[in-house]
Amino acid sequence: MLTPLQRHLTSIFLKIFWRDRRSIFFSLFFPILFMLVFSFANNRDQQPIAIGIVNDSSSQVASDFIEMLIDSPLFEVTSGEVLPLREQLIVGEQTMVLVLPEEFAANVDDINSEIKVIVDAAQLAQFNLIMPVLEQTLLSIEREFRDIEPMFSIEIEDVQARSQRYIDFLLPGLMAFTLMQLAIAGSGFNIVEYRRKGILKRLFVTPIESRDFITAIVLARMAIVLVQLSILILLAVLLLDIRIVGNFFAYYLVMVLGTIVFLCQGFCLGSLARTQEAIGAIGNIVIMPQIFLSGIFYPIESMPELVQPIAKLLPLSFVSTGMREVANSGATLIEITPSLIGIAVWFVISFVAATRLFLWKEVAN
Repeated sequence: MLTPLQRHLTSIFLKIFWRDRRSIFFSLFFPILFMLVFSFANNRDQQPIAIGIVNDSSSQVASDFIEMLIDSPLFEVTSGEVLPLREQLIVGEQTMVLVLPEEFAANVDDINSEIKVIVDAAQLAQFNLIMPVLEQTLLSIEREFRDIEPMFSIEIEDVQARSQRYIDFLLPGLMAFTLMQLAIAGSGFNIVEYRRKGILKRLFVTPIESRDFITAIVLARMAIVLVQLSILILLAVLLLDIRIVGNFFAYYLVMVLGTIVFLCQGFCLGSLARTQEAIGAIGNIVIMPQIFLSGIFYPIESMPELVQPIAKLLPLSFVSTGMREVANSGATLIEITPSLIGIAVWFVISFVAATRLFLWKEVAN
């Protein structure tokens, strides 16, 4: 339970932040503008839906079905073998792959012929658009033979490939990067600023203990980070049509844990640095490598193999990966256990370092 002193200090730190208009602008509106730029860059006219066809059937019905798909202006049909087309689907060159089995409509009297659809179900908007058109095409062929029970059924296999929209991939990483900056700036940079203005020296001669000071800053920055990231999520969903496929509780839990880790790292930086120039230099050493190596703008798997093991161990990598798996793939907390373990390890390391380095008397001087 919080003491009255801790609650009072928390409210003071919140007021100090909200009075800093420049911090609000760069920490909130810059990520918003960033998302809008990438959204507009990827906002193109609707192109035909790329569909791969694997025809293992020699029946006329299969040929007619493929011809109707080719004639449709909504589809761009590519015929081929299942493995190459599957690879194209995973890298985003195909939206779905239809597999017509050997026994497909071999006999008009067949009760049911099964079509296998290999698809990335993360593309829910496109998926819901394609399926009615595909079913209508099947119905058109069926009516040429009979008007009773359905002739075809569809089995869906989700390969869980990465979403084709870059903005969907970008958002979780951008939010993880934002919370890192907010947390480190909210602890490390502020400690240096409070020291420069003499605030820490005045607090040191009061009955305030170090745990009260640390608790108040952590709570204040946690509230600020959650409010700002909630605004980013709301704007992304309403303006950019971005969907958080997974559970919002899991998404926010990863954000909270990541914020705590970076707050601890900020305390470490603020304890080491004595001037604004020093905290800026040390902060860049911590922040800059993680911006480019943590999979924010592109997957870690696309980096050189020599760099990947190091990139995967960075704290921002665990946070952004966990958030992206929940947002884009609908992963549960159990499914992102590796990311949670990585965050937990970094929390222990950062917390121990912060408590060892943050000495109230030393920092106040």
